[in-house]
Amino acid sequence: MPQGKTKVKTKMPDSIKQKLKKKKGVAFTRRANAPIQPKKAKLQDTQKIKQLLSKAVNKSVEEDIRSRAQEGEINFSKAQKAVAKHHNKDIKEKPQETSN
Repeated sequence: MPQGKTKVKTKMPDSIKQKLKKKKGVAFTRRANAPIQPKKAKLQDTQKIKQLLSKAVNKSVEEDIRSRAQEGEINFSKAQKAVAKHHNKDIKEKPQETSN
């Protein structure tokens, strides 16, 4: 028992239907000439730099130690000289005490 006229569904014009049916373009992608670099490559580069630095530092330290060892000269502070002198006296005296 409807009390009014039944609603008639209208049809869209063809030109509007075609516009709606057109597929949307592909989502935004980076250009081929500006790709996103993988994170692993950056990490590998930093690791290489760290490794080169550590090699250089180790090499310079080793050369320094070798040069000091070849010189045979040890630079002590005054306090270190006093301690070394004191220990040398003890070493010289102890063998005499044990042999008596």
